[in-house]
Amino acid sequence: MRISRNRLLRAGLIGGFLTIIGLAGCSTTDTFEQPAPLPDVDESVEFKQIWSMTVGDGHDGEFLYLGPLNTGDVIYAASVDGELYAVESENGKVLWATELNDRIFAGVGGDADRLYLATREADLLALSREDGSELWRAPLPTEALAAPQSNGQLVVAQTTDGRVLAFDARSGEKRWQYDGVVPVLSMRAAAAPLVGGDVVIASFANGKLMALSNESGQPLWQYEVGQPQGRTELERLVDIAGQPLVLESALMVVGYHGKLALLDIRTGQEIWSRKASSLYSPMIGGGDIYLASANGDVVALRGSDRRELWTQNRLSWRQLTQPMIFSDYLVTGDYEGYLHILSREDGSLQGQLEFDDEGIRVPAQRLSNGNLLVFGNSGRMAVLKIQPID
Repeated sequence: MRISRNRLLRAGLIGGFLTIIGLAGCSTTDTFEQPAPLPDVDESVEFKQIWSMTVGDGHDGEFLYLGPLNTGDVIYAASVDGELYAVESENGKVLWATELNDRIFAGVGGDADRLYLATREADLLALSREDGSELWRAPLPTEALAAPQSNGQLVVAQTTDGRVLAFDARSGEKRWQYDGVVPVLSMRAAAAPLVGGDVVIASFANGKLMALSNESGQPLWQYEVGQPQGRTELERLVDIAGQPLVLESALMVVGYHGKLALLDIRTGQEIWSRKASSLYSPMIGGGDIYLASANGDVVALRGSDRRELWTQNRLSWRQLTQPMIFSDYLVTGDYEGYLHILSREDGSLQGQLEFDDEGIRVPAQRLSNGNLLVFGNSGRMAVLKIQPID
């Protein structure tokens, strides 16, 4: 068996607890902050469901971040138990479905021709976008939690032991491997790599963001998003768990116990930064920056000078997902499976919906028609929109 599950200590924020899995496989839990109770909301808007379906067993009790791949007209979604669907985004019509003989730990990634998944047994799978049939598979050194990414020529997977591996997208032949450094304790979460025409941008649990050459995997530059501080390993957690945002010639990145920063994508040079802590990427709209902080506060910053516009603290420690913009609102999910609607103007809570009683870890995605794609931990997948309450 190639997976070495006990090589690293892991920490996962689950329901207000930090769970640590040690070398011997034992686990302990320590309470840090209790999640805020579900707030009462004087609702002015509500969700309207366009369509809904169930994708297998969803995460099936595993602490994973399996998310659908939205390609515009078609959505590809997988479950831990190996069910894979291709669905029309407009109406939820199933174009094809297949059942894989693998448990799936990461995905769905893809390019114009192929879909990519990582299995529990640490295999990278390439599947046809036409029918889900297997095209090739390649072994990984250990499990991957982030969806493999591809530019059509190269597919890149990042494993939990800090390795970045690149494969030929057509044949599955391994091109190169970069071995990163990981701390003895890290979050059970990982940012998917960014694969461009010339470089791969990889995020690491030691707080480093690195640009690697597509040709060789050699480092081109690195940037320190977070620097470990404190006496204990818990205090020194600095994971980058959210995929950086590409903004023309710049990258925006945020880390846990680190900072929010804008970098030149060519050189890694810092353009600006400010202190922040989050496990999800920020969201940008109308020149403003929206961030779900690690403590559950949702913060709005003015993009021009990063001045704080407002903070919503009624969702503290509810493990919020990345905020997603819908018109004049933000939508974020939480560990209890509620979706919350916030005003972009002042952060006030405008509506909520109990979507999935097993929780929501995957951020909502915006479809080309403006509607929201939501995927819950149980496997419930739905397209929603927001409308005023009559």
